[in-house]
Amino acid sequence: MSIPFIDLQAQRLRLGGRIEAAVQAAVEGGAWVMGPQVREFETALADFGQAKHALGCANGTDALALPLMAWGIGRGDAVFVPSFTFAATAEIVPWFDAEPVFVDVDADTYNMDPEALERAIAAIKAEGRLTPRVVIAVDLFGQPADYPAIKAVCDRHGLKLISDSAQGFGCTLGGDHPLKWADITTTSFFPAKPLGCYGDGGAVLTDDDELAQLIDSIRVHGKAVAVDLKDRTFDHDPKYLNMRIGLNSRLDTIQAAVLIEKLKVFGEEIEMRNRVAARYNDALRPHVAKVPDVPEGNVSNWAQYTIEHDDRDALAAHLKAEGVPTAVYYPIPLHLQPAYEAYPRGDGGLPVTERIKDRVISLPMHADLDEATQDRIVAAVASFAG
Repeated sequence: MSIPFIDLQAQRLRLGGRIEAAVQAAVEGGAWVMGPQVREFETALADFGQAKHALGCANGTDALALPLMAWGIGRGDAVFVPSFTFAATAEIVPWFDAEPVFVDVDADTYNMDPEALERAIAAIKAEGRLTPRVVIAVDLFGQPADYPAIKAVCDRHGLKLISDSAQGFGCTLGGDHPLKWADITTTSFFPAKPLGCYGDGGAVLTDDDELAQLIDSIRVHGKAVAVDLKDRTFDHDPKYLNMRIGLNSRLDTIQAAVLIEKLKVFGEEIEMRNRVAARYNDALRPHVAKVPDVPEGNVSNWAQYTIEHDDRDALAAHLKAEGVPTAVYYPIPLHLQPAYEAYPRGDGGLPVTERIKDRVISLPMHADLDEATQDRIVAAVASFAG
């Protein structure tokens, strides 16, 4: 019997028809764009994420683009990003004629290395061609970046900080979400994410009232918002008074209805994922080069369970033959990709990123992974004689 890499249907069955009922109610309600479920979900999401404001948008990529638009990022600006991440983190930077600067990661967490960030900023400043403006730290595989240290670097250099929690929403440091340190947190509701919808979607979270208004405007074609209407009379729908260049990036009502139900059990599912990960760690530690390391006091949402192995590709082939699916995130770091190889990279190169790309492999992980299936996966790994 084949093992799913992420079993999305198991959660649907466990919730027992709640999602189907929520979708049907949204359909019957007829407010299919920015309907009441969107506002209800945004309120619940802000509460869960310890934020004053949460705003839904079309996808996680737009969520990253929205604050860059709000801050006026453009030609001559540098945005610092890890190379060991999905393309979306970096691709939004050239949209605005700015340049991504690639930064190495920590060997244990695979998240942005604060010391490498400091060196990269110093190198960009010394060159003088670009102006450092923003840092995008990624919560890779579900665990938070070192936000206290990264925030300290940003403060020294006057940079904005985005927490890209597309994979990591729900992760915490000492009980606090990344937004405690970041100017804004972004996330994705792509179906395979720990908090995923039944299509595409994303959100931004912030404590900044003015930034929230700007993003609300930009996500709906630059519509007028409260700050724009002060001392101004406009008696029509504010979406017909366009105060700035915007885009069309709204979270669908039906997707919000799905997410309302999923968010209700999300905290419990993070606990379930942590139990699965702990069991993996105990069983796999003797058989692989490295199991995931989560610093004490931190909580990962375990978007992926990623190990290191000295003969990664042979292990992948062996597991495939045993009926165990795997994935490699990411076989080619962004700074080595054709689309990005011309952009700056951190001073001293990215040695950790270039080493781990040949060693990492991810195993099946989801909240509903039962012990019998997990034992089968562990046995398959342990039986590899490579």
